[in-house]
Amino acid sequence: MPQSRVNLLDFDLAALEAWLVGHGEKPFRARQILAWLHQRFCADIGMMTDISRVTREKLSQIAEIGPPPVIRDNQAADGTRKWLFDVGDDNAIEAVYIPEDDRGTLCISTQAGCMMDCAFCSTGQQGFNRNLTVAEIVGQLWQANRILLSENLETPWVVAGCAPVTNVVLMGMGEPLANFKNVVVALKLFLSDHAYGLSRRRVTLSTSGVVPMMDALRDACPVALAVSLHAPDDELRDQLMPINRRHCLDELMAACRRYLEKAPRDFVTFEYLLLAGVNDSPAQARALIRLTRDVPCKFNLIPFNPFPGAPYAAPSRERVRAFQQILMDAGIVATIRKTRGDDIDAACGQLAGQVQNRVRYRLNQVARRHESFSQEAALEQRAKTTRLHVAEKPFV
Repeated sequence: MPQSRVNLLDFDLAALEAWLVGHGEKPFRARQILAWLHQRFCADIGMMTDISRVTREKLSQIAEIGPPPVIRDNQAADGTRKWLFDVGDDNAIEAVYIPEDDRGTLCISTQAGCMMDCAFCSTGQQGFNRNLTVAEIVGQLWQANRILLSENLETPWVVAGCAPVTNVVLMGMGEPLANFKNVVVALKLFLSDHAYGLSRRRVTLSTSGVVPMMDALRDACPVALAVSLHAPDDELRDQLMPINRRHCLDELMAACRRYLEKAPRDFVTFEYLLLAGVNDSPAQARALIRLTRDVPCKFNLIPFNPFPGAPYAAPSRERVRAFQQILMDAGIVATIRKTRGDDIDAACGQLAGQVQNRVRYRLNQVARRHESFSQEAALEQRAKTTRLHVAEKPFV
């Protein structure tokens, strides 16, 4: 049986150098190849013309350029673009391009589905299949840039010779820190001058609050950090976000302070999804002020974007403004996220893709902190048994 070819999109610089040396090539070839892949968006090894024909033919036998193929391409009235990518085994993921006057932002996915099981998220309702590979994560950015360039996009920065995507946010399907190893390799490619060359301030990772991996990210590859908060107290956050049963708000705030020691920005962005009658009262706004008083931060307030079967509704515009004003009166920067792409289900919380759920155990079954140790131990054992069927155990 012929050996399968490696996907060059899976490699960062160090890994590609090692792989090339293992096949009798000079390590400097890695820099040439990365430039062809991530700066010229080359899809054919044979087109890498500053590499000898013999070497190109050799590489073509053992390697390929394999981004996830596009299944569907939808464009909203406001210019927002949503791509559905095929990642195999009847799974599909989504990425969203958001054009603005001074930037082009791509929201990418890191998992096929999600195990976090947040009550308000369309992705979480589908369950979890597996972590995405490096090539599948980076391939979303590769595809977006290549497609937009092929359409002769004429933004000022493209005219000046830059790629269409200037900012990347890991806010799509999945919990990035539950796919830590592959996400860090992808981040290094986003930041590398030999690949995409993005500033750390232009790459944002959003987490639901996987505290141990926040510390690991701070040490491995700190980028701008956004934390999905969505509640001012543990009781409500336990209900909305089961990860809080593992890592409570006090732990989360402490992790945010530690992260800022090495972060490229001097603040954490707290994402706060406003749910009518659930977390949008003036008292809850004041509780947020007390909760975050020792964490330099800004708030991104997000009115809920409905999806089929959702048990929540968005607050009125007046109530959203009143919530914002309380935070601002306390000296906190608080913005209201403009809803983009909701006519193609591309707004925050609406990404769903297509996921063949392989995990029967759900995070919302984790016992609350005040419940018995024996019950939690039993659930832990069930989790370990179930996760044997998952490609890579997420960090929770």
